[in-house]
Amino acid sequence: MTAQIAFIGFGEAARAFTGASTWTAASRAYDRLVDTDATRVGLEAACETHSVTCSPTLDDALTQAEAAISVVTADQALTAAINATQYLSAGTLYLDFNSVAPDTKRAAAQKIDACGAHYVDVAVMSPVLPKRLSTPLLVSGPQADPAVTLLRSAGFTDVRSVGTEVGRASAIKMIRSIMVKGREALSACCAMAAHQAGVMDEIRASLGEEWAEQADYNLDRMLTHGKRRAAEMDEVAAMLTAMSINPLLASATASWQRTLGENPPAHLPDTLDEKLDLIAQASKAAAE
Repeated sequence: MTAQIAFIGFGEAARAFTGASTWTAASRAYDRLVDTDATRVGLEAACETHSVTCSPTLDDALTQAEAAISVVTADQALTAAINATQYLSAGTLYLDFNSVAPDTKRAAAQKIDACGAHYVDVAVMSPVLPKRLSTPLLVSGPQADPAVTLLRSAGFTDVRSVGTEVGRASAIKMIRSIMVKGREALSACCAMAAHQAGVMDEIRASLGEEWAEQADYNLDRMLTHGKRRAAEMDEVAAMLTAMSINPLLASATASWQRTLGENPPAHLPDTLDEKLDLIAQASKAAAE
């Protein structure tokens, strides 16, 4: 039987999943960013491209859904869960794919479970492109095993349960992000300083061409998705604070991600040096 899955949020992640040739679920999608005709037309076009039914309201998207996949920005994850409680049917699996702190997921779980639906903590462990349905997913919560079965039936190929505790999957993801997003911020700082000082050739020679290639890729991610990644690192800082660990490094990473992602360019330059030129020009213009 084909699973009926509703997406809450239809950005890069949802489109990557439904755009895969092996996606088997019957899907509906609702995105709150449909307040203008332009965004509504864009959403409808994206849904049509991915063979997904575009829902005008959250109520419409969740009606008769066997499961809901929430893929919104980190700062909207709890709000999305609260809003969904008005329309979820008893027994529906609510799969929270968002990159938020364990405490945020536990707060969302209380709301979802109270309405009779079942909350599931899902951690997305790599960029969704180009992997799409082979993106590794970690799942935790009391309904982890049924959720793994459903996700596999929809086409996901790398899904595993890490336990029955809500927050466990997200803890693994967020602790990993300290390294992944922090390394991005560190490489950006290093590359920008080398570029401004005119010593990039020496830094490339010292750290290796592999470092330069990774710095180039990291800048792509930060310039394109920095705001979203900053919201995730804000959640990491909240998690560390709850653990009585100094969140200074995570907060600084959030600041770097937010700064570089504040105004994403319409078209990314091809080379590391061109990206650094773009950032330098934007910084100069902001200072004037």
